[in-house]
Amino acid sequence: MAAFTEGVPCWVDAQLPDLEAGKRFYGELFGWTYREAAAEGHGHHAEALLDGQPVASLAPKRDGRMPTTWGVHFSCDDITATARKIRNAGGQVIMAPVPFGRAGVMALAADPGGAVFGLWQAGERSGFAVQGQPGSFCWTEVYTREKESVDRFYEEVFGFRGTPLPDDTVDYLMWSPAGTEPGEESAIGGRSVITEAFPAEMPGHFLIYFAVGDCDAAVETVTRLGGRVTAPPFDIPYGRMAVLTDNQGAAFAVLAEPKGDPGAEDRAEAEAEAEAATRSGSTAGADAGSAAD
Repeated sequence: MAAFTEGVPCWVDAQLPDLEAGKRFYGELFGWTYREAAAEGHGHHAEALLDGQPVASLAPKRDGRMPTTWGVHFSCDDITATARKIRNAGGQVIMAPVPFGRAGVMALAADPGGAVFGLWQAGERSGFAVQGQPGSFCWTEVYTREKESVDRFYEEVFGFRGTPLPDDTVDYLMWSPAGTEPGEESAIGGRSVITEAFPAEMPGHFLIYFAVGDCDAAVETVTRLGGRVTAPPFDIPYGRMAVLTDNQGAAFAVLAEPKGDPGAEDRAEAEAEAEAATRSGSTAGADAGSAAD
């Protein structure tokens, strides 16, 4: 499995009250199958597979006070050094780096706006084996009320360089990893703003996007399975998206490429080649994330 570069999203997981119910929900929605996994001191979890390749994991919540949520993990070469950067940049280390079996080392942190994310230093496991394909991760973005401090934070910790969207009426930055030319082609995530359109009590958070073949069909499936629609399907330059909540309360988004786009197949092939070479992630969700505002 190819290595992920510093600061690139490399894994997503969900903490759920009912693991078996979660497996049924996402199995039907994304076509996932599962294999049971366990690491000493971390209990068991279900590793989600797409065509036999790992794409995510589902785990039971150990504490009812924990949120039911999807989380993203960013790759880092030296997790101890990255944790130190987080503290120095005004963030918090919620869980100090701990080994996760032989797979790697994990930590949890929060940015100055309170959004929680994970860190992952690879051991035997680097992260996703598939991304950007229907049923797998394709994008993530942080929603915050503290954009100035949060922008500085991710630049200092991961070296992200932000590119505003062409539409200056939308306050959104696309993140490009350190060492790349900032812009849409190199973007691996983004920063959005919690506006007045959101509930006043909404905290800073990450939203995870999954690619799907048909956005409307995915929304119908989620509704049938007991989930909820937060933002109904709508069209954006990169396809059609919706924001959803599963039947246990975990929020996520789905994104489908435009139907009948003559360049979609070529782009998919190019993205697959780039993924295999660098694991630099999908760029399709940048405008999708801004549209969610």
